[in-house]
Amino acid sequence: MAGIGIRLHRIFSKNTVATDLVGFGYSTMVTIAPMLLVITTVFLMQYFLGFSKVGYAERELYSCTILYIFIFGLLTASPFNAVLSKYMSDVIYNETYDDIMPCYFVGLFLNLGLSTLLGIPFCVHEYLVGEVALYYVFTGFCGYISLVLVFYSMLYLSICKDYKKISYYFFFGMVVAFVLSLILVRLLRFAVGYAMLLSLTIGFFLIACMELAKVTSYFRSNSGKYKAVLSYFKKYWPLVITNFMYILGLYVHNFVFWTTDMRMIVVKSFVCMQPYDMASCIAMFTNISASVIFITRVEMHFHERYKAYSEAVIGGRAMDIDNAKKRMFRQLAGELMNLVRIQFIVTIILFIFCVSFLPALGFGGLVMKIFPCLAAGYFVLFVMYAEIIFLYYFSDLKGAMQTAVLFCLVTILGSFVATKLPEIWYGLGLFLGAMTGWTVAYLRLRYIEKHLDAHIFCVGSIMEKGKGERPGNKVFDRYEEKRG
Repeated sequence: MAGIGIRLHRIFSKNTVATDLVGFGYSTMVTIAPMLLVITTVFLMQYFLGFSKVGYAERELYSCTILYIFIFGLLTASPFNAVLSKYMSDVIYNETYDDIMPCYFVGLFLNLGLSTLLGIPFCVHEYLVGEVALYYVFTGFCGYISLVLVFYSMLYLSICKDYKKISYYFFFGMVVAFVLSLILVRLLRFAVGYAMLLSLTIGFFLIACMELAKVTSYFRSNSGKYKAVLSYFKKYWPLVITNFMYILGLYVHNFVFWTTDMRMIVVKSFVCMQPYDMASCIAMFTNISASVIFITRVEMHFHERYKAYSEAVIGGRAMDIDNAKKRMFRQLAGELMNLVRIQFIVTIILFIFCVSFLPALGFGGLVMKIFPCLAAGYFVLFVMYAEIIFLYYFSDLKGAMQTAVLFCLVTILGSFVATKLPEIWYGLGLFLGAMTGWTVAYLRLRYIEKHLDAHIFCVGSIMEKGKGERPGNKVFDRYEEKRG
């Protein structure tokens, strides 16, 4: 997100309370505003349509459908987006813009292929075994595919630094969804649950269409180099594993608790554990500001140090390179410490607010018992992800992959152990997994700091690699043969 750095620097450089608030608001808008708009729209729909008065079965079917749409929409997109983002960045750097549309179509095919491969069998099971109405199942599937398209096209607009457009599209789509839900229920007398699902589906589809139109307006030509995109998956396969394991780790602890006796099964298809899922949602939102803080700090400070080091490597003296490296890593350590300090304060304030006021809104009992440990886990988790981003800066794909894999595996094992513990420790698996990932990433960053010169100057080859028979060891004859 290097594109917002200049904008943030201009805002915060005035160093006033008003500009600090503007800067924080701008950072929020370009990072988590789309998610906040969707959540706000869902709550407004439920409030104005009287969702709490709807029958229990209809409420749970709608809630589980929305939950699965978001979770598996993110999971099916995660294996591809990191590699496609890398390819897009290289294309933009090389200014070969004709190669962007092949990347878009290849990624679109892969995303839709995996999404439908997983979605269709589930929908068939929901219809045949769960005996859910076909129109409801089809609408849910369309909402799932529409959200996959939204997430996918967001990748390209983010790389093009068009963050405000993304927020505008989400705002328009959610306004349409809210108004449409009122029309469907108040005028056309649709069932509340189905009206909300249909409205969100249409809203997601509108957002996806606007994003697609914007991408195609930016890049009108197509080079047809589709194989080059696929070759990136072979070359940068650690990115596939890293991104998938990280996203999986965000939800795998929920999946573990879905296997316990406390789970709830809806229409013989959807499985959930409401108290744990709700506690996870609240804990994630308690720490989501870490994304805003991290982006703000990195864009304003670390990126400049990284750029200065890169310029010193290209044309500086050894002393300049060494000094630039030291300043860069001091800045990196400072940004991580600042992230921990600021987010800790924010988390404590939000934690006290949640514990004090949420029970009055109906989020009490088991939810509040599970919440504290999960809040601590997500706190460490978002700091760990900041370290993964720094590993990407130094092209340490192996370290990033190790971090994500160990995070996910320890989270799974820890969550199975946590199911046998008292309720207050249910989130222990996520905390242990995040701590493991944080530790691995920290050790990798220290290793890079000590061996950065070797990584920069000794990796690579002068001659281009090729395939064929190896030449002989003999280079020349020391003595020429006598000719008769």
